Amino acid sequence: MPVPSAPFRSAPPSPRVDNLRGIVLMLLGFFFFAACDAQAKFLTDTMHPVQIVWFRMMGLFLGVVVFLGMKGLHHLRSAKPLLQIGRGVTATLSAICFIIGVSFVPLADAVAVTFIAPFLVTILGALFLREPVGPRRWIAVAVGFVGMLIVIRPGMGVFHPAILFIIVAAFMFAFRQIMSRWLSGADGIGTTVAYTSITATVLSTTMMPFVWVWPEDPSLWLIAAGLAATAGLGELLVIRALAIAQAVVVAPMQYSMILWGTFYGYMVFADLPDQWTLVGCTIIVASGLYTLHRERLAAKRANAG
Repeated sequence: MPVPSAPFRSAPPSPRVDNLRGIVLMLLGFFFFAACDAQAKFLTDTMHPVQIVWFRMMGLFLGVVVFLGMKGLHHLRSAKPLLQIGRGVTATLSAICFIIGVSFVPLADAVAVTFIAPFLVTILGALFLREPVGPRRWIAVAVGFVGMLIVIRPGMGVFHPAILFIIVAAFMFAFRQIMSRWLSGADGIGTTVAYTSITATVLSTTMMPFVWVWPEDPSLWLIAAGLAATAGLGELLVIRALAIAQAVVVAPMQYSMILWGTFYGYMVFADLPDQWTLVGCTIIVASGLYTLHRERLAAKRANAG
């Protein structure tokens, strides 16, 4: 699952804004996230999903340690620590559900389904934050769900029940976005990511005595280390991209995960999405980009007001 979930808000340009570099860093970040997901799927044959999540969170935790070492421990000060902890719990459960699901379904299909999250954010934002949603955005939400149905095709012999775990993961990821919006006025991105990492690491560590399986093949340790490293590196790259570029510019780069997921799915598992999956992915991406576009326009109007 894509990790970054700070709200995408428009900001006026400044001399320090470097959108081109931000786009490159965001693309690289999601490239590493896709590599992390591919390694996680590979490890599901021999490890419990919670153990895999622990390895992934350890990578994110080490990335946060580096971030705090560079930027300072003041990023651990939060105006809403309980909400931050709750967000970390949601992130952990979302990751566990995603890995359970991806152990049964192709990587590209799983990644495509997770991108219903922006549409769920629209719905949850309207319900919990009372955000105004116009008819065009509701149409985009409906079209995005049609794209998801094309990907999973229930009742047509290709639907796997495990895809429900992916949908639950996407829902929790969307709720995490809403929590990020609640936190956006109180804490910075660095604080939110740090709390998420620490909470997820502590929570998954408490589960280890019940699920730990000692990898017998040394190569599995290398893959687990690669999983942790790509998770941490992807997180640092995305944080850096959001720090130097306008979020509304780099946000669409998250959809490159579908391309990277397809690439790794083919290279590692010899899985290629069929034509209907590609059609569904195209619809989801187009609807998601339109939703981001409408959010950008709404943010501009808010700033102008």
